[in-house]
Amino acid sequence: MTTIFDGDRRHFLTLAGATAAAGFIPTRFAIAGNAPVKIGILLPYSGTYAMLGESITNAFKMRIDEAGGKLGGRSVEYVAIDSEMSVPKAGQNVNKLISKQKADFILGPVHSGIAAVMAKIIGKKGSPIMIDPNAGSNAVTGALCAPNIFRTSFSNWQTAVMAGPAMYDAGHRTIITISWKYGAGIQMMQAGRESFEKAGGKSVKDILNPFPSVEFQAHLSTIADMKPDAVFAFFSGGGAIKFLKDYEAAGLKAKIPLYGTGFLTEGVEKPAGSAAEGVQTTLHYVRDLPNETNKRFIANYEKQFGAGKSNVFAVQGYDAASLLLQGMAAVDGDVGAQGKIISAMGSAVIDSPRGKFTFSKSHNPVQNIYLREVRNGKQVTLKTLAKGLEDPAVGCKA
Repeated sequence: MTTIFDGDRRHFLTLAGATAAAGFIPTRFAIAGNAPVKIGILLPYSGTYAMLGESITNAFKMRIDEAGGKLGGRSVEYVAIDSEMSVPKAGQNVNKLISKQKADFILGPVHSGIAAVMAKIIGKKGSPIMIDPNAGSNAVTGALCAPNIFRTSFSNWQTAVMAGPAMYDAGHRTIITISWKYGAGIQMMQAGRESFEKAGGKSVKDILNPFPSVEFQAHLSTIADMKPDAVFAFFSGGGAIKFLKDYEAAGLKAKIPLYGTGFLTEGVEKPAGSAAEGVQTTLHYVRDLPNETNKRFIANYEKQFGAGKSNVFAVQGYDAASLLLQGMAAVDGDVGAQGKIISAMGSAVIDSPRGKFTFSKSHNPVQNIYLREVRNGKQVTLKTLAKGLEDPAVGCKA
């Protein structure tokens, strides 16, 4: 596999299989059997969310390689841009992948704000198919839904709505919510807060920290002073590690139980150490799920990328490739048959490490939600909170 830099240090080209830089054919489908299928990728490869981007990319490519390195019989070429988690740069970046690089499919992003920008551009007629492998913006499969937009991760609502009754059932009657101040955190906290209050509890304060700041001390002092029964949080990646450690260091962990959507502890169990122990979260994947696809995925991924490296982000990238494999197989690699690809993808059943799932009419996964807990540095399934949970897709008219 060869990597070529084009002068932009954040923009790189990876050529797979027999494809070489000198031999690639720019015409999108000039010679169907020889021209590579071009996958444009917009994910973070620097900053607090770099681990997420790398996990998604690694697993996506691994799944393609498991299928012989081809999509519909054609070799694959990857063009990746570091999103830098920048919403202002999102439009320029996605247009570069579409107009300059002539990508046949777009994979990304991680950030909900970037996802909304991408959906507004890609949702227009004549654009390539977009597969969102992480960003949970409710609008992507809601008001901004489009036939050519799919998601293999979650909606923000899905990840948090079952946390409210779970906290109430655990005996908590007051909570404080805390998250970064951007789309994902705001939407997750809203879903968790509303479901908690519907169950009979009360949210006494909602704290929003500027993204990507990891300065939490003033907020932790507020939590200590107000003494809620529990705290419900959203942070991820490096920010989650810092929050967990600060929460424990402030003496709050032993006094006020900490809950969150699964990203609070996902993939950071080891570096967070004792700070993550006992923290309960809600998510659509748990590493200890007993299905054979999950066992095989973990074994293959960790053989290539290291013990303990598999996580939900990698699962979502892996499933994005599985979805694309089904779509391209249906048209024997003809990227021009977009309508047939969309139809095949919309009716696909994904044999995922999270368990088999299908897609709603808005192209969001219909999936289980689990209650998890970190024990001895590993995620453990406590119970299934919802089976086949479907996002309400508010505002979707596609």
